[in-house]
Amino acid sequence: MTQELIDLRISIIEGRYADALTIVDELEGMSKKAILHNIESFLVRLLVHLIKNQIELRLTNSWVASISDSILQIKKLNIKDNKTSYYIERDEWQPLLVKAFEAAIRPASVEVEGGRLTPYQLKGRLDKNHLIEIAIDLLLLTYEYEEEDLPDGIDTHLIQLPGGEGWLEGK
Repeated sequence: MTQELIDLRISIIEGRYADALTIVDELEGMSKKAILHNIESFLVRLLVHLIKNQIELRLTNSWVASISDSILQIKKLNIKDNKTSYYIERDEWQPLLVKAFEAAIRPASVEVEGGRLTPYQLKGRLDKNHLIEIAIDLLLLTYEYEEEDLPDGIDTHLIQLPGGEGWLEGK
């Protein structure tokens, strides 16, 4: 990116504005790609913990913290600088979550039930569609809640998961 900024400066100084705009477009593309990559990483993290919940039928403080943080970070990353539009719109999560689900299987297999399931075995025990549906419901909260109110909205959804009531009661 440093070279692109140098080239941009030179293009502006030399009055080559078309070249400068091309470089700006390239920089915007690089920025968007980096943001989407970060969002995808948080989607994988989110799904790992939802997978653990679906298999182990419980919810821990650690999992709740990770799920909540993933959703909060996605909210921050997804909103564009203009604060009125998003990189990923409400109806665009499904294909990203399908891809993230595949990426989440291996790390989840290490954590679920003490790592005793292979990725193949774990995948066979999961209800992928239901898992993605839960993830979408959580992601849609990022469009509905302000950042300071989002954790409470997330908790409201999480207590509906298996083990959620027990987590709420500290059991």
